[in-house]
Amino acid sequence: MKSIIICDMEGIIERINPEGEKLFGYKKDELIGKKRVSLFSAGEIVIQNVGMWLSQANKHGEYITKTYFINKNGKKFNAEIKITPTFANGKNNPQTGYCGITIPIEEEVKIPIKFSTIFIKWAFAITRGGFTSASIFPIFAVAAFLAGLGDGLFNITSLVLCSLGVVFLQVSSNLFNDYYDVKDGTDGLNTEYFNAGLNSAVLEGAQLSGGSRSIELGLITLKGTLSLARKTMLTAIILTGLLIFNSYYNTGDFSNAKNALFLGIVGGILGYFYTARPLRLVARKGLGEITIFLAFGPVLTLGALFAISSSTIEIYSAEFYNAIYLGIPFGFLTTNILYINQFPDTVSDAKTGKNHLIVTFGKKAARWGYLLILIAAFLSSYFLLSVLENNIQNFNSIFFIIGNGLLFLYGFIAFINLKKNYNSRKLIHSNLKTIYLQIFYGVFILFALYFLPNIESIL
Repeated sequence: MKSIIICDMEGIIERINPEGEKLFGYKKDELIGKKRVSLFSAGEIVIQNVGMWLSQANKHGEYITKTYFINKNGKKFNAEIKITPTFANGKNNPQTGYCGITIPIEEEVKIPIKFSTIFIKWAFAITRGGFTSASIFPIFAVAAFLAGLGDGLFNITSLVLCSLGVVFLQVSSNLFNDYYDVKDGTDGLNTEYFNAGLNSAVLEGAQLSGGSRSIELGLITLKGTLSLARKTMLTAIILTGLLIFNSYYNTGDFSNAKNALFLGIVGGILGYFYTARPLRLVARKGLGEITIFLAFGPVLTLGALFAISSSTIEIYSAEFYNAIYLGIPFGFLTTNILYINQFPDTVSDAKTGKNHLIVTFGKKAARWGYLLILIAAFLSSYFLLSVLENNIQNFNSIFFIIGNGLLFLYGFIAFINLKKNYNSRKLIHSNLKTIYLQIFYGVFILFALYFLPNIESIL
């Protein structure tokens, strides 16, 4: 028996022969255009081996190995597989996908799962922990701002507790979002999602749209996802309790802690009800985008200010408003990550009532929304210039202006690609650039607020 399966660059099955149907237990109508070849492999093997297999196939023209697969009934079987890249009209043309030839064998195949794979499975694949930079950099920006104002204005322990608490809160939100997207049928209908694949050495294999797909890959069950979401939420609550205690210890009152707790609750509610019913904010024509902007922007930076400050922060004080101003660019940049990741998910999202802005306006018109958000991000960043000049000793205005300009240009390049490739897989390059842009901006802000003004003392 020889199974032949042809898939596109994202693994979506395009053809399967009758022997392949028998071997894997699926009818072609269940697979073609609907499922991906990752369906047949254990999730750990997908994480650990598949990227390498495809890379070797691309490099040498083919790759032969032994593995085991899982059929429709959940039964494992051992096999030899030959992978070759496919081209529409010869090898001189762009690659269109892969061909996998599978032959069952009697030999028992064991594939040891490395510790690094287990780590990636839990720290990145299931929890999407790699995207917690969206919450880490705004907190560190607030700390850098306070450090630029003077010595001893924030507490290191509070900074650590706040960072960990927010990370666990974001992970919990990610898990709840995955749970409700699977439960509501959104992920099941989505065949157009894509991941970084071989396009990024930094984010190779990272899921960029369509949720984590961890449940689909068998890395975790639906019930397990809900359980882990609740546990990470509980961890965030415990860390918040420790943070409140430490804040009181440092300031002598509960004023900061009370305000930080309130904003933390607001952030948690926004994260949970982004996909959870009855609010399901993502389904309410723009409220989902506003939710992300607030949760990863002003709400986060203002909450961080109250959480890590060594002195009591007065509401409506200069520090209060400055923390809000710091959060606005981060909020817009993180919103654009969500915004562009929704393009490949639009069809399935529309079918399940996720009426975000891409669904509302349509892909073609929605392209310009990305540019507007990008412009808003850097206009708000330039607005920070006078604030930072008046508060940060040895602040380098020229570095700040040039850095903002270069970062905007990088984002504009992402927009140009989006404008041209909004309906094709080449959009992935804009997805990656949008993620990198938020990270680059975070690093840039840390340099502008702290490292560059203090470079002599640091060195």
